[in-house]
Amino acid sequence: MLGFVGDVGDLAKLVMAAEGTRSMPGGHAALEHELADCLWSVLILAHRYERDLETVFTKTMGELGETIEARLVDHRPA
Repeated sequence: MLGFVGDVGDLAKLVMAAEGTRSMPGGHAALEHELADCLWSVLILAHRYERDLETVFTKTMGELGETIEARLVDHRPA
């Protein structure tokens, strides 16, 4: 878990570099590497705690979609 936190920090720096708000060596290759490292960590955590990541991801994305849709409906012009 601590490695994942470190990887997320590195990813944050690389995203800022990609957005032009920070200087960071490595460019797109480094960003891709950190994205893969973070994904690997999430997969390992799901396996370690015996969670069906595909199922919970699908459920969570459905809930998020419903929330976004409700907010869009609430903000439609009359």
